[in-house]
Amino acid sequence: MNKITPFLWYSTQAEEAAAFYVSVFPDSRVLRVTALPSESPSGPPGSVKIVDFVLFGQSFAAMSAGPMDPFNHAMSFVVKCDDQAEIDRYWNALLLGGGTAEACGWLKDRFGVSWQIVPAAIFEMMAASDRAAAKRASDAMLKMVKIDIGTLRAAFAGAAH
Repeated sequence: MNKITPFLWYSTQAEEAAAFYVSVFPDSRVLRVTALPSESPSGPPGSVKIVDFVLFGQSFAAMSAGPMDPFNHAMSFVVKCDDQAEIDRYWNALLLGGGTAEACGWLKDRFGVSWQIVPAAIFEMMAASDRAAAKRASDAMLKMVKIDIGTLRAAFAGAAH
């Protein structure tokens, strides 16, 4: 059991979003959907639903409780990928149904949640003691929408790709 659980407030789509996310990521499942039995500022008994789910073994909760603040870039989920095939798989899956590709490995899914689909190696590249190599990789990343690992590695190594 995690001490800290990300909690996402959806206007109406918490169950749909959780089902979508568990279809995208392995080691994922919806644990339960609970209707709030009390009257709340968001509606009558039963209208507010809490969804407990797991993505990659990480606990999440979501709630359908009417409009509040929309999701924005101030909060995103980073998915660290081992290879280009994994980047491509998650990138394409999260864009299904109306997601929007952004820049530097960022996208918004159809529910408005921001994701960063990046190679795990990007963090080592950016923190490398060879600051010129880190800058080359950073400059290359800043020109990308979906991250291309081969181009990123070539830039880091100082080779044209």
